[in-house]
Order: sequence, then structure tokens, then C-alpha cells
Amino acid sequence: MTTTVITPERAGSLAGLFRERVDASPEKVAYRQFDPARGTWARCTWADMAHEVGRWQMALRREGLEPGDRVAMMLRNCREWITFDQAALGLGLVTVPLYTDDRPDNVAYILEQAGVKVLLLEDRAQWRRLHPVRDRLPTVTTIVSLRGFDDDSAPGDPRLTAAADWLFGLDGDLITRLEEPDHLATIVYTSGTTGRPKGVMLSHRALLFNAHAASQCAPLGGEDVFLSFLPLSHTLERTAGYFLPMAVGAEVAFARSIAQLAEDLRVVQPTVLVSVPRIYESVYAKIQAGLKQKPAFARRLFQATVNTGWARFEYLQRRAGWSPRLLLWPLLRRLVARQVLERLGGRLEYAVCGGAPLPPPIARFFIGLGLPVYHGYGLTEASPVVTVNRPDDNLPASIGKPLPGVEIRIGEQDELLTRSPSVMLGYWRNDEATAAAIDSDGWLHTGDKARVDDRGFVFITGRIKDIIVLGNGEKVPPADMEMAIQLDPLFDQVLVIGEARPFLSALVVLDDSAWREFAAELDIDPDSDDDLRGRFAERSLLARVQAQLKDFPGYARIRRLTALREPWTIDDGLLTPTLKMKRARILDRHRDHVDRMYADYTDA
Repeated sequence: MTTTVITPERAGSLAGLFRERVDASPEKVAYRQFDPARGTWARCTWADMAHEVGRWQMALRREGLEPGDRVAMMLRNCREWITFDQAALGLGLVTVPLYTDDRPDNVAYILEQAGVKVLLLEDRAQWRRLHPVRDRLPTVTTIVSLRGFDDDSAPGDPRLTAAADWLFGLDGDLITRLEEPDHLATIVYTSGTTGRPKGVMLSHRALLFNAHAASQCAPLGGEDVFLSFLPLSHTLERTAGYFLPMAVGAEVAFARSIAQLAEDLRVVQPTVLVSVPRIYESVYAKIQAGLKQKPAFARRLFQATVNTGWARFEYLQRRAGWSPRLLLWPLLRRLVARQVLERLGGRLEYAVCGGAPLPPPIARFFIGLGLPVYHGYGLTEASPVVTVNRPDDNLPASIGKPLPGVEIRIGEQDELLTRSPSVMLGYWRNDEATAAAIDSDGWLHTGDKARVDDRGFVFITGRIKDIIVLGNGEKVPPADMEMAIQLDPLFDQVLVIGEARPFLSALVVLDDSAWREFAAELDIDPDSDDDLRGRFAERSLLARVQAQLKDFPGYARIRRLTALREPWTIDDGLLTPTLKMKRARILDRHRDHVDRMYADYTDA
């Protein structure tokens, strides 16, 4: 199937991209989503989408909104998310995406700071969560619920309306307001690990340019099927899983939930998956746990498959010579690798990983099984993709090479800088932060330390502000150590501590099932806090940690740890909506544990 690729020049704006796709492929399937009432996956064409967008535009016009006004959506990934976004963009409105599981006080701050006038919610449960902060939404005039409200949701609040009522009787042709490419399209609030989030202002040009540049890094087209499960409020998913498929004419299927992701992969059989490391880490941990139950021969066969597949990958990438053992690959693939790949749908051609570093052993594991994983790098302020690996030029330990048209350079303190049409317009109503992020020459300062090798591959080496300086002056990048420790399935979350301290310690959140298994080996009660805090358990856990850090310098040694069984979550304010740790808040929450580790330390 040949599908027209729509360039930024042809589109002109994000609403123009949608109209061009509708005109080019009206009867092609655009989106697929599960219909729980019928128990089937429903499909809709681009022509269907255009009709729905026209209806929603009529409803928005009745609100008396002017071009430039802000509207927000707080929905899980679904067809209506795209419909509302495109309806607003076509009218010249500015959309503000919200995370469905963000804390109510954070949502209230964003809605007020952005001056949002219309808010689209998922259902009554969301409104119940927001109800306590309803008085902190002074600019919001209309609150629409996709699934409706309970009669007692908020008595006397005239702003509430069900989507069915809001849209009742409306019909209209698609409106695409002529928009300048550099006009503001969306404000995306970064889920900062410290302080209040900042509103990143992204133009039509920035997002169009980034989606088009990313599409040039692999041969994507109308035959491809994307499985969308990262939140569309995350700019990686919005660009790579929404605008990019629209530009190349690919189909997008919306996953039902993370819990049902495994089943959705098997049913949808996507060819493209855009993800963050946590998903790959989870699958890796489950496979590793399953292997422990297998006979020794099965484990050796599995490892031989991964090793042979990796050797084949290195040969195809022209980094290694041919070896006779590559002749075994077809057999090993059929006996071992195919069973794993079929759990991922069996058709994946591009597994893109961004948002955080992908541990090299996990990349090697999946690539060794024949799953092409492409590590990339980006940030919201760059719309978001800056670098990515390519099918014929893939070095998994790196974050790839810059997208076409994207400049990078290494600045002071080895900071990675980038400049391109993808760079944000600035931070909403925050000139000081904007000036600190973008210099007078247009370079965006990422805050990440990096190096570039002689082949042009970029490597992230740490965060400028996330370096632990021990009391003896040694500098330690905690993220690298945390990533290494988490390769052990026993450790679900890890925070390394040591700033201005005499040694490193750690807070570790244990995986419940893995901890129960390990506790049985230690002959201790897995539900006893006394046993968990005892020196025997701590030393046993430390041994597991040190095994993961064997390749680190001698000073990068964890001498004390506190094991926890309650995970850090978004709801308790310890994780951002993109699952990054809020280090300062975690340390504050567990201050007593931290003080104890240093107060009663002995090297005995």
C-alpha cells in the first residue's frame, strides 16, 4: 500500500496536517480502539474522524472562545483525545494536555496558570478527584465529561455537562483556520522533579518539523500499525505516536491499559511501539523470573540464542565479522526467540525507547532475540526528539545521532545543547526560566552531560545537577548506579544517596513477589518489618546490590541500605507523571531512615 507522506510545508499547521491526511486517505483506517460494550475493536476512517472533529468544533464555537484561548483535556489515550485536540487546533485554540493520574493540586495549578477555559474529562471518577480543588479553577467556564456525571457529582455547579449533551444535535463541516506555523499550538507542562511544573510553549512548526524529521529515520508508511499506550499528554507519544503516524498515513490502535498491554500486543500485532525503559525492564524481569524455573539446559539454550542473535546484529551493523555460529540463528529463532516475540505481537519492526536511559544489558537482551530496539533521546522543550538510532546505524549503548535538521554541540560542563525549528517558543509566563534555558544564539540547554564519538553517536554521561559529590570529593552519577541495581528483579525502585556524606547509601523498594522468594531463601518472615530492617537482611540485600555494581569504580559502593515495601507513586507526590523520581521529596519522606543509616554505620 502506497501512502502519501505529508510534509510540514504542505501541512502548514497541525490542523492542516489533519485536513491533508483526510483529503489524501479518506477511507483508510485511522484509529482502532476497544469497545467494551461490544467486546470488539472498533475502527474508524479519516473521513469518520473529520466528521467528528467538525461536530466538536461546533460545540467549541458555542463556548464563545477566541483564537489563542486555552482548552485542556484530561483523557486516557483514545479517539476522542485526538478529536478534541484537532477540533481546538482547527479553530486556532491552544491545547493543554493533562495527565489522567496527576495530583489534583497540580492539575488546579496548571489550569489556573494557563488560564484554561474549557476542560474535557474522562468520567465522573476524575471529577470526584478534582472536586476538592473545584474552587481553584477560576478561569474554567465549562467542564465536559466524556462519560457523563453522577447526579450528585457537584450539585449546583453550572459548569458541568456530559459530552453527549454538549454535542447533541450538532453537525458541521471541518474547519481549518489558516494558522501561521510559528503560532502557539500547545502548552505542555513538564513534570518537573523539583518545584512547580513549567508550561512549555510549542508551535505548529516545532511539532510538525519534529514529527517529519523523526519519520525520516526509518521507512515508515501506510502499512504500519502503532500501538499507543504512553500517555498522549507525554510529548514523545504525541509527536511519535500521533503526529508522525498522521504524516505517514499509518494506523494507530489505542491500548486499553498497561495491565492489558500484553493481551493488546498479541491482538493488535503492531509494527511500531514507542515506549519508555520501564516497559522493557518489566518484560525483561518477567522473562528472567520465568527462566529461573526452567531446567539448566533450557536456560543455556536461551542464553545461546541471545548471544547468537547479538552476534548476528553486530555483524549486520558491520561492527563484527561473520562467524559460523550465525548459521544456527534460523534454528534458534524458531525454537526460542519466536516464542518471546509472539508475546509482543510477532510483527514488531521498530521498538523505540526514549524518556530515560535504556540499560545496555536489556537492549542487548531484546536485540539478541531479534527485536529491533532503537534508543533515542529528547525533552519536551525540543518537541521532543533530538537524537535516535537508525535501523542501519544502531549503537544501543548510545542515544543515536541527531535527527535531520537538528544541530547539537557540547557546551560548558559537557552539557548537551541543541538548536532546530523544534525548540520551544519558551515557558508560558516565565521569561526568567526561558532565558535560562535558551541562550542568545538559540541553543537549548538540556541540563544533560554528553559526549559525541568519532562516528557521530551521542552518549549521555549524566545530569549536571544530579551528580552526587561525596564528602571526599568523589563525584558519582546516581542514575547510572540506580539503573544497574534495578536490573536485579528484586529491586523495583532505587534511590542512591550520598551528597556531602562520607559514603553512599540507598533506599530500595522491593518487588513483592521477588522479595517473598528471597525471604524464603533467607528463612525470614517477608511480612516482618523487624526482619526486613535487621542486619542479616540488609547484608543479604547489599550483596545483591554489590553484584550489580561490580563494574563500577571502587568508591561507587553502597555501604548501607534501607529496604521498603511500599512503592513510590504519582499519587503520593514522589513520582512525576512520567515516573521520574522526585529525589528531594523522597529524601524528605524517608529522612529518619536516611539519618539512621549514617548515624549507626559501622564497617563491621
